[in-house]
Amino acid sequence: MDARLNLFTNPVLGKFIKHLNSAARVALDAGVPLTTLELVELRASQINGCAVCVDMHSKDAAHHGETAVRINLVATWREATVYTEAERAALALTEAGTRIADAAGGVPDDVWLNATKYYDENQLAALVGAIAGINTWNRLNVMTAQPAGDYVPGQWG
Repeated sequence: MDARLNLFTNPVLGKFIKHLNSAARVALDAGVPLTTLELVELRASQINGCAVCVDMHSKDAAHHGETAVRINLVATWREATVYTEAERAALALTEAGTRIADAAGGVPDDVWLNATKYYDENQLAALVGAIAGINTWNRLNVMTAQPAGDYVPGQWG
């Protein structure tokens, strides 16, 4: 499979990606556990069918100590017993924020209120930013048909 555009050599996308990467670093400084962010990014990527990001975030999660069971079950997190209530709240927010076009009212109040039980305002802002960011990455990769499978943990930062 050949990509339609090279995200890293195209000068316009290169500038865009530089700013997107800078924005993503903000979420890391807000106190949301790295494993939670990896699960959030993996789940959004699964929903969006972004093979590049599923490859990256499943491997990065494992590299950061996440178990194979938790990585493999994230697609079915509601039925799995291996996630904390805080992680469940973040995953629910991820799904609602990723499927925003499917819900006429956007993110339901109950999903948001549940997340506020586990995350302070800055952490919520970080989650919102991370969810928006991964959805952007998913769209970039899917639209340009980026191939997946050869990512090495830490390769892009």
